[in-house]
Amino acid sequence: MIWLAFLLVAGITVAAGTVLARTGDMLAEKTGMGRTWTGLILVAATTSLPELFTGASAAVQDLPDLALGDVLGSSMFNLLILSMLDMLGGRVPLSARAHQGHALSIGLGMLLVGLVGLGLLAPLPSVGWVGVMTPVLIGLYLLAMRLIFLFERRRQVRQASEVAVKLRYAHIPLASAVRRYVVAATVVVAAAVTLPGIGAQIAQETGLGQALVGNLLIAITTSLPEVAVSLAAVRIGALDLAIGNILGSNLFNMLVLALDDVFFTGGPLLTSVSEGSHLISVLAVLIMNALLLTGLTYQALKKQLVLAWDTAGIAAVYVLAVVLIFALRGHP
Repeated sequence: MIWLAFLLVAGITVAAGTVLARTGDMLAEKTGMGRTWTGLILVAATTSLPELFTGASAAVQDLPDLALGDVLGSSMFNLLILSMLDMLGGRVPLSARAHQGHALSIGLGMLLVGLVGLGLLAPLPSVGWVGVMTPVLIGLYLLAMRLIFLFERRRQVRQASEVAVKLRYAHIPLASAVRRYVVAATVVVAAAVTLPGIGAQIAQETGLGQALVGNLLIAITTSLPEVAVSLAAVRIGALDLAIGNILGSNLFNMLVLALDDVFFTGGPLLTSVSEGSHLISVLAVLIMNALLLTGLTYQALKKQLVLAWDTAGIAAVYVLAVVLIFALRGHP
């Protein structure tokens, strides 16, 4: 019965995510913000709300490993979505079809994840129960959004004539697009926030540990909105919105982690968890981002098989990380 509930809610999430992608594309065009900015900020924040609710709930319930595992595992799985998109993208590699402006988001994301790894290893001071890394993550997230906004605004000015030619939603009023987006976002969030609870019940039946459950099962369930939106965005030709959604979700996850630390009153969250499996996740996210950044810069012109070398490497790192996390279950 629990698996049936999981499939039902997952189906609703996918259906609403498809609508969310199309209306997000409408807003990108009508507001002039561009697909990358819309994916990074608006759509990413919407699809990442399940991580926010799940992390806050786990922190309040004194489950720090589950909260951190959800954030890091979700970031890993989000990058794996890029391999799925590349697999479905025909003969031209994903990195050759995306614009190189995504490199800024990748670099900023690596900086934030690297600081999380530092917080896991170093005995940093705290203010009350909140670790000193929390205000750093919040400040850098806000700075990252500012830098990306300025970059995208300059890029949009340079490409204004090109954008004008590609208008596809001129017949749809902005107010109508906003209403559609709000409705789709509400359905996505309402469905997605029930997934962690269902996932937790499934995890309890399997008898797996907190860190493993957070990094794998719950992380995947809370990332279903990103899967639905990204796949739908690619189908309508909005690849940069899809990539922006994934990279923006990973940036937003670092803000979620900082908020989790505020909700967790047992001390700094990063010093209250078992390091092993989480460090594997941190390293995996860094390596996956490095592969993506290299592929985006090199831009191979064709794929040898179903995946380009960069997205094949991303998938391989994800599988290796999962194996190592599973091997370390129950160990500090």
